[in-house]
Amino acid sequence: MLNSLRSRDMAYHFHSQTNPRRHELDGPLMIVKGEGCHVIDELGNRYLEGMGGLWCASLGFENERLAEVAAAQMKTLATYHTFNYRSNDPCADVVEQVAELSPIPGSRVFLVNSGSEANDTMVKLAWYYNIARGKPLKRKIISRTGAFHGSTVMGAALGGLPHMHESFNLPGLNVIYAEKPHFYKNGLPGESEEAYCNRLVGELENLIDAEGPDTIAAMIAEPIMGAGGVVTPPAGYFPRVREILTRHDILLLSDEVVCGFGRSGNWFGCETFGFVPDMMSVAKGLSSGYVPIAAAVIGDHVYQTIADEADRIGVFGHGFTYSGHPVTAAVAAEVLRTYREMDVPGRARELGNHLFAKLEASVAGHPLVGEIRGAGFLAGIELVADKGTRTPFDPALKVGALVEGRCRAHGVMIRNMGDVISICPPFVMTTSQIDELVGGIAAALEDAHAELRK
Repeated sequence: MLNSLRSRDMAYHFHSQTNPRRHELDGPLMIVKGEGCHVIDELGNRYLEGMGGLWCASLGFENERLAEVAAAQMKTLATYHTFNYRSNDPCADVVEQVAELSPIPGSRVFLVNSGSEANDTMVKLAWYYNIARGKPLKRKIISRTGAFHGSTVMGAALGGLPHMHESFNLPGLNVIYAEKPHFYKNGLPGESEEAYCNRLVGELENLIDAEGPDTIAAMIAEPIMGAGGVVTPPAGYFPRVREILTRHDILLLSDEVVCGFGRSGNWFGCETFGFVPDMMSVAKGLSSGYVPIAAAVIGDHVYQTIADEADRIGVFGHGFTYSGHPVTAAVAAEVLRTYREMDVPGRARELGNHLFAKLEASVAGHPLVGEIRGAGFLAGIELVADKGTRTPFDPALKVGALVEGRCRAHGVMIRNMGDVISICPPFVMTTSQIDELVGGIAAALEDAHAELRK
């Protein structure tokens, strides 16, 4: 049966972010069970999951409390919609909790199904907001090279990753790109972090002046760039970006899909890096990845303007069939209660301190490791060919993929984005499991180093 299911997946499943021809030949790693911080494949191999699946399984891979909530809601009200003034109890519960946690004054919460939809929604709201203010030319969106903001048409256009654009013939959507704030790779020889930050914000201001502030609606940014390589900004970057955007009447949209709900050591990444956005997107951690749910969180000043315009028209013409679905909302509301009971931001700081100390002791000195960076319980390891000169590997060597594969051979699951190893473990991980995780990574680095020297 297992072989049959694997074969059927190979025959019929068109996978996300996968080489389809390779999938036809090699097939998938079939994961059949979750136990706490471990996942188990069809052959019974256990992996300590250090990536929370895709940055999201904050409570691990099985949780009886959440299973019971989902089952109870399925028996009470299994499905309904939130169009035309309808709602349901779990929906009201979850939006209230998100608004209570949000650092944005007077937050309103628009529920969607994925981070991509949440980012699309924020862009549409930014356009709507400016139309309502009589500024229809303010349509351009500033993003950053190396960013990831989703896979929908708008989400992919916002992203600054070349493979998300190539061959898709994306339409012109007025997205312009500022530089990725990556001091380790992009800082000039002899340039201090402060000087690098000054250069970045100066370049942003020049970009705004060149494009014309009256043509720019918003800037979208991840507090920590996830798929772009777990890139943390230089000190003081975001407060200065916030000041520039406010001065030019440009909204700031925080993509909190990875950072939201405690991951960076505060409830939201914008709090960790000292800025208040006008809107923010949340997803992944909102339900610990257990069910598809996400949201755009909107500041009162934006909401009031949009509400007045929708009132003039007679309806707000945006939404999704499953926005506020009662089962997904019930699970997410229970996840947020669990986080609050755990003090998830405090736990992220505590576990993160242990993780970074262990990484520093066990892998920082390795010849392949250029930099370890991150915040809270989120880390990235930059792999380099030469530590002294920060020289990257030839991409054709696929060193990151080599290390990722060797990690699995040692029973730990991480993710590579090119030659960056990302670590985003569940908050229910123990310190001894963190030690095991780092031990597996250290062993994989040794394997990869030996392979490269052949």
